[in-house]
Amino acid sequence: MIDSHCHLDHEPLLSNISDVVKRSKDIGIKKLLTICTTLESFDKILKIVSQDNIIYGTFGIHPHEVNKYDISKDLIIKNINQNKKIIGVGESGLDFYYNHSEKKKQIDSFKKHIEASIESNVPIIVHSRNAEEQTFDVLNLYKNHNPKILMHCFTGSYSFYIELEKLNAFFSASGIITFNNSIDLQSTFSKIPLNKILIETDSPFLAPIPMRGKKNEPSFIKYTLKKLAELKNINSKEMEKITTDNFNNLFFSNEN
Repeated sequence: MIDSHCHLDHEPLLSNISDVVKRSKDIGIKKLLTICTTLESFDKILKIVSQDNIIYGTFGIHPHEVNKYDISKDLIIKNINQNKKIIGVGESGLDFYYNHSEKKKQIDSFKKHIEASIESNVPIIVHSRNAEEQTFDVLNLYKNHNPKILMHCFTGSYSFYIELEKLNAFFSASGIITFNNSIDLQSTFSKIPLNKILIETDSPFLAPIPMRGKKNEPSFIKYTLKKLAELKNINSKEMEKITTDNFNNLFFSNEN
């Protein structure tokens, strides 16, 4: 198993990282990708990735945070190149659910992150909330450059999935697919091709059933994997191999 999206720089994970990693290994997790959201977050991630060989990281500014920084494409690329264990750009994207940052600044930041990911030839981890049309429109501007796209914690509509499929995107399932009221999302994931699906925790957020109410952590990913296997009508071991292979194909194909 691979947790394709967690936030090890957040508490309570950061203070207990040795135990968190041990529990991850105990259930068979082979890689953890800890995701950057701010410049301060990245400072922590550079230290975190050195603590265990299964931990990798990204660099990016979350759409909620773009008002605080003036980030250039060159700075994103520079940070990606700081450490060979920084393997992706993000999370970036558009979030129009809250008014934490201006829409124009979000779009400008998103474009810089996409351009940096293309130039660096690494995936971009995309956050999209209440912005399906705008997210697709921005990504579609770069379709001729074949960006490597991972839709993080995908909760979009089936029609949004169909549009993103045109861009050869990957889709990551979080603990939300275990929720009883996520019928439409479960239906969408049942239709996404197996070779385009990853899994994540987004920990310490979004703990899956039966861990609702607790702080999420990477080892809880086994519940999301089990639910996804049920939706695809295959056994958990097969789903484990598929999602692991998909992650490695997306993030490490350049090494082959």
